[in-house]
Amino acid sequence: MAKRILGIDYGAKRVGVAVSDESRKFALPLSVLENTSELVAEVDKIAKDNEAAEIVIGESRNYKGEPNAIFEDADKFKLTLEKRGFTVYLELEFMTSIQAERIQGKNKMLDASAAAIILQSYLDRINDVSPRGLTS
Repeated sequence: MAKRILGIDYGAKRVGVAVSDESRKFALPLSVLENTSELVAEVDKIAKDNEAAEIVIGESRNYKGEPNAIFEDADKFKLTLEKRGFTVYLELEFMTSIQAERIQGKNKMLDASAAAIILQSYLDRINDVSPRGLTS
């Protein structure tokens, strides 16, 4: 079994990438990639370099809970990763870039930090951690 999980904050221009620690308890911002035709190959390499076979992508929706403008492209990206052999999960996310900016300010790693927020949400859920950080 692969040790780590990647987290992805998929955007039309930039894609944030985060990685879990080996125990799958903590998410760490890793990099920001340009959303180009090389994106899938870059994510594939990052996943292999970090021994990750599972990827969590933020499921982006609008205020009404409906798929937003980026949802369709992100879903195509998800299907492409699955065809490459990755297990891909969707984690509902809402305004993670704004959350990341409030924590660290606006900088070049903002999208990676948003990916870490998405991944940490997923890790907390699978590890059954309550919002206060205490195990239920």
